[in-house]
Amino acid sequence: MSVQLSIQDLTKIYPTGDGVKNISVEVEQGELVTLLGPSGCGKTTVLRSVGGFIEPSAGSIQIGGKEVSHLPPEKRPSAMVFQSYNLWPHMTVFENLAFSLKLKKLKKKEITEKVSWALELVHLLGMEKKYPSELSGGQQQRIALARALLLEPQVLLLDEPFSALDAKLRHELREELRDIQANQNLTMLFVTHDQEEALSISDRIVVMNKGNIEQIAKPQDIYNHPSSLFVAQFIGRMNFLTGIAEGEKIQVGPMEFPNFNHLSGEITVGVRPEDVLLSEESGMEAKVEKIMMLGHYAEITLHTIIGRLKMFVDRGDMQKFQIKRTVRIHFAMIQSFDQENGQYDRRNQVI
Repeated sequence: MSVQLSIQDLTKIYPTGDGVKNISVEVEQGELVTLLGPSGCGKTTVLRSVGGFIEPSAGSIQIGGKEVSHLPPEKRPSAMVFQSYNLWPHMTVFENLAFSLKLKKLKKKEITEKVSWALELVHLLGMEKKYPSELSGGQQQRIALARALLLEPQVLLLDEPFSALDAKLRHELREELRDIQANQNLTMLFVTHDQEEALSISDRIVVMNKGNIEQIAKPQDIYNHPSSLFVAQFIGRMNFLTGIAEGEKIQVGPMEFPNFNHLSGEITVGVRPEDVLLSEESGMEAKVEKIMMLGHYAEITLHTIIGRLKMFVDRGDMQKFQIKRTVRIHFAMIQSFDQENGQYDRRNQVI
């Protein structure tokens, strides 16, 4: 596949000293790549630089193989969907969508056909005569997305478009966005601080921290093989424990694991709650402190000699746990990190 968006050595430093430095990301045609990270990590700076709303201090931005760094937003083959819908309140839905098409001097029939196509794409046919104030937040965001699609951008940029919506609506809209992206073979650069959102819709995720890239990988690799302690802490739930690495073994309390990467000394061990499993006979003792029902699964809080642990179990197995009762557990998999630099032992250790 061809590279549709190429960002090379992008640098933007603000007077405060914050910003991004030497950011390089490539997005292929038809790929949805997400910039993920906490507030202030630089993800929106990268997105707005691509859109032309921020002028970088250095670096190159190419769309479709052409340098666009010198072009204003309206001259770039990109379109942006913002968190705020930015619809003109005095215009109907049809007028909001038709505005850019009229500037292109398209014929009235063609404008009507294109607007109908866009509204059908976002499941809002029949809303042409309504004003933005008559629409829900989710409907307004759909209209904002339809307006961006009508520009036929080579790259669609989305800046936390669903963050102002409730959880159920966010889930529905990101599913719809993914369907539209796949069906239309759109190239998208998506910004969010919501890890669940990033994991659910992305082809690849760029995890950012303090203006730098921590890791670029597919969602399953980000989750299963975090390249640093920061990524492990930021993506998903994880128990963090202290281990001792010596020779070929990693000692975590009474348990031993292979030391594939030859770490040494005191290390940090990460265990996903779903990788804490019941043992029939052997295993480490753990006292049940708390049971929380979370829908199709339950979160069990355990007290052990190596610290408090969270464990996820299927709701059908909840009867095996009672408050203050003792169970035996083992870890299906651990992830180990050098405490000095936070780097991950790239090979998962499986018992």
